[in-house]
Amino acid sequence: MSTRPAALPSHRFALCAAFAAALAAGAAQAADPTSGAEWTAPAGDAALTRHSTLAEINTNNAGHLQMAWSMSTGAPRGHEGQPLVIGSTMYYVSGYPNYVYALDLSTPDDYRVLWKYTPKQDDHAVAVACCDTVNRGLAHGDGKLVFNTLDGQLIALDAKTGKEAWKVKRADPKKGETSTPTPVIVKDIVVTGMGGNEFGVRGRLQAYSLADGHELWTCQSTGSDKDVCLGAGFNKAHPEYGRLGDLGISGYPGDEWQRGGGAPWGWISYDPKLDLIYYGTGNPGLWSPTYRCKYKTHEQCNNGTQDNKWSMTIFARKPATGEAVWGYQKTPFDQWDYDGINENILVELDGKPVLVNFDRNGFAYVLDRRDGTLLHAHKYVNVDWAERIDMKSGRPVKVKAHSPFDIDKPVKASPSAMGGKDQQPCAVDPKEPKIFYCPTNNWYMEDEPKTRGAIMTGIPYVFANVAMKAEKPGNLGVFKAFDVTTGKSKWEIHEQFPTWGGALVTDGGLVFYGTLDGWFRAVDKDTGKVLWSKKLSSGIIGNPITYKVAGHQYVSVFTGIGGWIGLPIAGGLDPSDPYGALGAVGLAYASGFDKIPTGGSLFTFRVDTGQPAATPVAQN
Repeated sequence: MSTRPAALPSHRFALCAAFAAALAAGAAQAADPTSGAEWTAPAGDAALTRHSTLAEINTNNAGHLQMAWSMSTGAPRGHEGQPLVIGSTMYYVSGYPNYVYALDLSTPDDYRVLWKYTPKQDDHAVAVACCDTVNRGLAHGDGKLVFNTLDGQLIALDAKTGKEAWKVKRADPKKGETSTPTPVIVKDIVVTGMGGNEFGVRGRLQAYSLADGHELWTCQSTGSDKDVCLGAGFNKAHPEYGRLGDLGISGYPGDEWQRGGGAPWGWISYDPKLDLIYYGTGNPGLWSPTYRCKYKTHEQCNNGTQDNKWSMTIFARKPATGEAVWGYQKTPFDQWDYDGINENILVELDGKPVLVNFDRNGFAYVLDRRDGTLLHAHKYVNVDWAERIDMKSGRPVKVKAHSPFDIDKPVKASPSAMGGKDQQPCAVDPKEPKIFYCPTNNWYMEDEPKTRGAIMTGIPYVFANVAMKAEKPGNLGVFKAFDVTTGKSKWEIHEQFPTWGGALVTDGGLVFYGTLDGWFRAVDKDTGKVLWSKKLSSGIIGNPITYKVAGHQYVSVFTGIGGWIGLPIAGGLDPSDPYGALGAVGLAYASGFDKIPTGGSLFTFRVDTGQPAATPVAQN
């Protein structure tokens, strides 16, 4: 359904006849690529900055933001990801069952559905989606829209008509495999990952032809050097990170590497000058760590030979072949489920091309993206599992007292398995490359490794009891501006509910973000002052975007509580099991998430200077 407030009369924004005719035809007009008018990639650009040059909405008028229109997606559970805007057409994919919509935005403050596509899926995928039935978005290239379905199909649609161009089956729910990430398109190649670490999968990244969908290459996360596609010069600049010699197999006992996890279900960035893609791999299979080590003690398992490579690794690969140029493992021999899939944001810092990664393990890393040289590593949330990152070896200095290891022995650790932040992406203005605007988590966990049960394909492969608990009751989320060179926050906003959605920064001096209880906020990026807030229909775990159509700048965001943090509510899980949803249930019901309405919607806003400014909501 469409909801249009009367506060924004369309007659005020008449278009010239020629422009209106072209837009009414539903054509995806090509905009000036430097204008910022479109949102053509999941993060706005290949560097994953989530930055826009648009400035019509700014610190002077943000208080006049009003809703232009809203639309129900028809999907009931969590909505991560974001739409795309190509010319005057918006495209988006919902959470499961992954409806794809094309919307004509040429009429000011309204939309018209051009087409809708519903893929046929294997419903078994819902049962093996460990952390909700979300989807992180679609990609656009050569007139096609490409997206993953939960049950492991990669589908390309004709952007004008919504008709299938091709589809391939690339993951199998009956083996515990699902697919929620957004693909990346590099020239004529589609690159994408998959999920299933909690079901004993063997993670892999794959590439396909954009023209017809035929497979180009597959690179595993575990196994032999050949399987992982390590190039002859892999880690030449940093042999201490690990080089050739079947490190992937030797880092696991027996055949455990075959269930070694490392699934790359997160974001992928691309540097066209270096012609390299960057992405992270997930956790190494089961959460009971002793089964991933051939030794008996904590010290022996952390001696560097049992690192469970190449889980928890930032890889740099050549998109044409998949060849790995370098790889840096952030959490060797992971004992906390600190999935390493968070976004690698590309900026120029102090004259060097770098990537910045705010990892689940609570450290913000800065690496030279040419060869993986570690330049900075600072704690950005409360961290007790490691003292620091050794800048010479690149390895964390672990704290045994906060390192789960022994069977049936619960251990407290910060951050929780949900991380200092999960996949919800940060934003950065490339003109200010030291300051990153990030949604962060504020809770810890108690992790109790358990005895491994039967090993069966397609059933949970976790074997640990985990309970999430608030670091500070009444303050589960902190949105912050963080300096990655000093390790200090410029400012912080403390929220009662988690900040599980992504960030957006604009040349209007604004940062946008949302909260799990549905507040959508516009913030002065320099001071952290909340300039505008609007309570929406459900929790926000999606990522805001901005674009310009019909002569004005708009901001859009999904609502729909879900993701790992909201799964207990979105999935209607039993509140009596504190370990349910991999530890999320106890935190969710103790914190009142059950009072948040469910259901997916898309909301769009713009400034209406003819209306009184919205009353700012007091910060928590």
